[in-house]
Amino acid sequence: MSRTLLVGLAAAATAVYLGACASPSSPSVDEGPAGVSRTIVEHSASETATPRVTGIVASGLDTPWGVAFLPGGSALVTERNTGRIVEITDGEVREVGRVGETLAQGESGLLGIAVSPTFDTDRFVYLYVTTGSDNRVLRAVFDGTTLAEPEVILDGIPAGRIHDGGRMIFGPDGMLYVATGEAGRRELAQDPNSLGGKILRITGDGEPAPGNPDPASPVYSLGHRNVQGLAFDDRGRLWASEFGQNDVDELNLVTAGANYGWPVVEGAGGSDEFVDPVLTWPVSQASPSGLAWFEGSLWMATLRGERLWRIDVQDTDVQDTDVQGTAATATDFFVGEYGRLRTVVATPDGSLWLTTSNRDGRGSPAGDDDRILRIEIS
Repeated sequence: MSRTLLVGLAAAATAVYLGACASPSSPSVDEGPAGVSRTIVEHSASETATPRVTGIVASGLDTPWGVAFLPGGSALVTERNTGRIVEITDGEVREVGRVGETLAQGESGLLGIAVSPTFDTDRFVYLYVTTGSDNRVLRAVFDGTTLAEPEVILDGIPAGRIHDGGRMIFGPDGMLYVATGEAGRRELAQDPNSLGGKILRITGDGEPAPGNPDPASPVYSLGHRNVQGLAFDDRGRLWASEFGQNDVDELNLVTAGANYGWPVVEGAGGSDEFVDPVLTWPVSQASPSGLAWFEGSLWMATLRGERLWRIDVQDTDVQDTDVQGTAATATDFFVGEYGRLRTVVATPDGSLWLTTSNRDGRGSPAGDDDRILRIEIS
């Protein structure tokens, strides 16, 4: 099954862009330049919770980006470059819709997807797409056969060839959490009036969610460079995986109104003004995208790193929201075996799905890429 074989804010938050404190410019792509910074603790792969690939769910896809499961067990998958949405049922793939306004260039296109927690009654599916003017959140009805013409529920999210964010997830509170990037314009991440470089929290109608730091704003947290992974753990805490630039990529524990430092800080800054990441990696080992909570651990898919990380979180005797009281260790799997890995999701049948991203213009695709791999844990 190896690839070798197959290939042959809060209003008080800082709102000023401190350009003099930012790190030097460098290529701002999702597999950023290699760097060495603080290291993580790695366990041997022989420990418990070891993943193994047990099959290929689907193949021949074009840069699958978002995966969301319907109540019946089938999955809807977005293709970044084509604007296509497909349904996968028992290994069969069929197109159910396309988003015609999709602008696919660089890292942009049709990105995240989420299924309404009340899908049985409202039939709503949510999509995150780049257009010629912005990134926006769409809502469409899926009748089981075809995805209806979507409506815009939130627009004006900054867009660019890079750093478009795009991951979406419904939280235990029933609200929709939306990760955005700063679109290559660093200053936006510290601007509370911009939707770029943020994690947003909105209702199913696209309005600012009740209880947000600013009741009139969808912004939940700020100071992000490019979040592409969101996951809630079994205690209801929100985790985010985020691209760094020169030095390190990040895993953050996200809380309302918190500022995660970009572009003033990359990685841990040790300042009371910003929240430090729980874990960091050299960018050559990560460029993190999808994130999932499964079997008591976080699982993180990586692009440049071409591996799947299992992240084991240990909490000291502190409040759930105390980031500084949280530590984590990580173990990597499948290093270089399947190429670039974009999305990982927990399935209704008790496994993981892991998507490759070798047709995104930065990989070396095998003949049957891109694929969705089925992962079981032993």
